[in-house]
Amino acid sequence: MRNREMDPLVVGRVIGDVVDPFTRSVSMRVIYPNNREVINSRELRPSQVVSQPRIEVGGGHDLRNFYTLVMVDPDSPSPSDPSLREYLHWLVTDIPANTGATFGQEIVCYESPRPAVGIHRYVFVLFQQPGRQAVYAPGWRQNFNTRDFAELYNLGQPVAAVYFNCQRESGSGGRRA
Repeated sequence: MRNREMDPLVVGRVIGDVVDPFTRSVSMRVIYPNNREVINSRELRPSQVVSQPRIEVGGGHDLRNFYTLVMVDPDSPSPSDPSLREYLHWLVTDIPANTGATFGQEIVCYESPRPAVGIHRYVFVLFQQPGRQAVYAPGWRQNFNTRDFAELYNLGQPVAAVYFNCQRESGSGGRRA
């Protein structure tokens, strides 16, 4: 078992700010165009995350399993004053096991990250649904709460999560990463 202090979700404060400690039980890959895979704490530029990513969900042999994907920014509008925490960027439900988000129901359309100040974390959280169900869009994107959402729809603890860091690109050329 991995040491919790070495878990990148703990180090990056995703566990704590967005979700409670959980055990990963399903594989999930998040891949932006040009094969830019989201790896915990990886830095991606806003220009690299304009289009919605491809999401690959595992789920084992039980093809009756369905999943809900939530993408949030817990650092909105700025990491030093996250007064809009969490900002909901994307919500997809009814994703069948062993498929991807394109097979699910997009409840809240993808909004690309555009951080204005500081380094923001963008978190993808996957929940297993108790069955196919009606999950409704919240009335707004700001002040979304992943924990409350999971409780409202009886989703339980997450089964997977991953995040990346993103900050505003300077418009003056300069050094490239």
